Amino acid sequence: MTETATDSIGFETKKGSATGPFTRFEWMVSLRYLRARRKEGFISVIAGFSFAGIMLGVATLIIVMSVMNGFRTELLGKILGLNGHIMVRSLGTNVGEFDAVAEAIRKVDGVTRVAPLVEGQVMASSISNAAGAFVRGMRAADIAGLGSVSQNLQAGTLADFDTSGGVALGSRLASALRVNIGDQVTLLSPRGAVTPFGTAPRVRSYPVQAIFEIGMSEYDSSVMFMGLEEAQKYFRAGNGVSALEIMVDDPDQVNEYVVPVAQAAGPLLRVWTWQQTNQSFFNALQVERNVMFLILTLILLVAALNIISGLIMLVKDKGRDIAVLRTMGASRGAVMRIFFIAGASIGVLGTLAGFVIGTAFCANIETLRQGLSALVGTELFSPEVYFLSRMPAEMDPSEVASVVIMSLVLSFGATLYPAWRAASLDPVEALRYE
Repeated sequence: MTETATDSIGFETKKGSATGPFTRFEWMVSLRYLRARRKEGFISVIAGFSFAGIMLGVATLIIVMSVMNGFRTELLGKILGLNGHIMVRSLGTNVGEFDAVAEAIRKVDGVTRVAPLVEGQVMASSISNAAGAFVRGMRAADIAGLGSVSQNLQAGTLADFDTSGGVALGSRLASALRVNIGDQVTLLSPRGAVTPFGTAPRVRSYPVQAIFEIGMSEYDSSVMFMGLEEAQKYFRAGNGVSALEIMVDDPDQVNEYVVPVAQAAGPLLRVWTWQQTNQSFFNALQVERNVMFLILTLILLVAALNIISGLIMLVKDKGRDIAVLRTMGASRGAVMRIFFIAGASIGVLGTLAGFVIGTAFCANIETLRQGLSALVGTELFSPEVYFLSRMPAEMDPSEVASVVIMSLVLSFGATLYPAWRAASLDPVEALRYE
């Protein structure tokens, strides 16, 4: 008959038999250790804190990285949806013979649209209020090509925009001026007629023909469109334009288009890309994103330290059990695997819970924001501060996978030292005073 013995945790162990790696017995012992009895409740509390730390760390990293990605994508889409990928300007005052230059640039491979425009700063006023505005004079066909404007009209129409003599306002600008379709808006510009007493400001009124909402508060509160010919008259541009706005197939590779566009435009015109114009802004976003990733990774490190401390206490508390298992034939590897499973279980379950919470939060982030705003009675994520009218979240599968893998690696690594300590325990020393 095979001799058996019962250890202090209630399992019968065959004397002299060796257990295989990650057997059902090792899993049962590990899970029994995690379900600590009342006198060992402190160890269970530490395990709970470790689980919560890993869960919150993984969820927070996924949420923050997704929101930062969403910010960049939304801002880039809004900025490039209104402004060109490349701007061609004259070294002098205006770009003359712009139609011929535009036709030459359109022949460059990868160029999808070239739009001449006249732009300038004005003071816009109505009967009720006044506000600063940035006027962009463009042809109706070119405005129709700006989907962020033509596809987001709140009121009015862009039909006959070239000949109607009207203007199109951003929704926040229209709200600030308290105007609607058909109301008159008076524009004041310092580029007026020259008189013996100096330059007189130019003042002219225009009817509001359309109101649009791009979704970026900075543009909705300041941008105004008018017909190209009307803008040339108002800003005294003659037969020239302020710039040529160019769209290309791949805005991320915009630098590859600079040389061919410059050659097509001619030596008297200078080329700017959107990356040059907004370089400091997007660099700041990237730095902030990297710093946030490093800071939030500390949550996972703290949770991993909790796993180490909890397992070390568990090893000290279960010294007699380890000695009994060793005397009954359990190998060092079996003991090490038991405590490895105990620690890794916390890490795996915490990582999975954090992944589920982070994914669910990102999928419903705008609904949650509106609910919290209604609950606390204040506006969270104000468009005036964050530029966007909604909170974006864009999950990158590779980033989510890297967060999950990093959490699992830290969790598994945290279990190695305590498990090694348990496997190195001398049964004779552990049972000497028992």
